Amino acid sequence: MATNKDAFRDYLQLEKKYSPHTVNAYLNDIAYFESFNKECFQQEGIEHVNYSQIRSWIVSLVDDSVSNVTVNRKIASLKAFYKFLLKTKQIEVSPLLKHKALKTPKKLQIPFSEKELADVLGQVNESSGFQEIRDRLIVDLFYTTGMRRTELIHLKCADVNLFNSTIKVLGKRNKERILPVLPIVVKQLSLYNKERTFLECVVDQEYLFLTKKGLKLSDSFVYRLINSYFSAVSEKVKKSPHILRHTFATHLLNNGADLNSVKELLGHSSLASTQIYTHNSLSELKKVYKEAHPRGGK
Repeated sequence: MATNKDAFRDYLQLEKKYSPHTVNAYLNDIAYFESFNKECFQQEGIEHVNYSQIRSWIVSLVDDSVSNVTVNRKIASLKAFYKFLLKTKQIEVSPLLKHKALKTPKKLQIPFSEKELADVLGQVNESSGFQEIRDRLIVDLFYTTGMRRTELIHLKCADVNLFNSTIKVLGKRNKERILPVLPIVVKQLSLYNKERTFLECVVDQEYLFLTKKGLKLSDSFVYRLINSYFSAVSEKVKKSPHILRHTFATHLLNNGADLNSVKELLGHSSLASTQIYTHNSLSELKKVYKEAHPRGGK
């Protein structure tokens, strides 16, 4: 099993080009099922299991109040593992061949309003110093480019081209894309770069965004930063970098951007991923429709 898990890790990293975080999540889910299978069925490996064993694990997870979303994610990890075993001809049939995912409620991600964005950006005084300038720039970059949290964290100084007003980001599966940067954000980038040179110690020199101690930002740091600023102006339940990404896409669509352009900016591989944002902009479309149609007021 250890050999298969190591080979599977290499497959995810080198062939599928998944991030370290995603790879660890897959391997943790597999290890979790392996432990369950060993305890309940006294079976060392999980290469040759039947669906009833997996079904027992699903029931156990549900009984432990694990959400259907999380259960589906864990099963997706197992599916990927058995798909790998099929590909390497170690099994002939996946035990999950006829499995159907558990039903999950479709939660609409509610974007921030333009006023909430303006209020947050108004909180941050550009002349306050390094941290405030950095925070404002982070909020504005999320909102004006739609980049992911990991993409922002891994931005390097060399990825920013102020002359061409562009930023190069490394997305999922190591796919690069070039994002345009608005003039106001170019100005903020220049100001931030200037303040960054005054840091006493810079450990992670190549990375654009740093803490005041000169260290690369962490996922939790960026999440807390966004949550803190938006908690002061919004009563929405979710206040995260991902909601800013939703906001970016929704506001573009509300203001007439076409779906293909938004898809390219977000770095989606297919339109199906981008179409979820059309639900968010539907209320705006209804409003425009009602105001524009001759019978809208009747």
